[in-house]
Amino acid sequence: MMARALRWVWYWFWRGAVLATGLMLASIAIYAFVNPPVTMTILGEWWRLGQTHRKWVPLEDINPVMARSVVAAEDANFCLHWGFDVPAIRAAIAEGGARGGSTISQQVTKNVFLWQGRSWVRKAFEAAITPMVELVWTKRRVLEVYLNVAEFDTGVFGVHAAAERYFDTTPDKLTARQAALLAAVLPDPKHRDAANPSAFVSRRAEAIADGGETIKADGRTACWE
Repeated sequence: MMARALRWVWYWFWRGAVLATGLMLASIAIYAFVNPPVTMTILGEWWRLGQTHRKWVPLEDINPVMARSVVAAEDANFCLHWGFDVPAIRAAIAEGGARGGSTISQQVTKNVFLWQGRSWVRKAFEAAITPMVELVWTKRRVLEVYLNVAEFDTGVFGVHAAAERYFDTTPDKLTARQAALLAAVLPDPKHRDAANPSAFVSRRAEAIADGGETIKADGRTACWE
């Protein structure tokens, strides 16, 4: 009887695993062309706050300096890797986790398909799904989705809502300084303010602006520009 019960559990476990894998692959394929309507993070904040702010905007309607700024800030080698920046991961490990090693591709995977948190289970799913996203999506699509789902302030998701919230403007009219300030809040959006930046955020924005010019000059923006 026990052996039969175990076979039944094993059978349904694998059926569930195959179904979940199929749904994930279908979602990845669909979101290569269809904009994700919501994420678990956005739902969570909506439930907590009662509202969130977000409006999708195509990459072509975003000032290119904004895309360069977030790449310079979060993943300077975005165009050079297949989802994981191994040198950055090694550096993060060497520093004891004091710095992040996640690429933009990993962050998109986490934001769109998974949940927030630092558990090993979530990280394992992220490691498995990120290469599939990189395989199916173009780099331009990855960056477009990132700019539309990243949280820039409490309950403020995507660059359109962030441009309105901080600077009362639209993404296509962002200045280089404004774009760099928005990128500077991304690692800690609930505790940094792009409109009234601290000395640290202001210095970080200056470094990001310089980094954006650097990656433009050396060709590390070619995969989306």
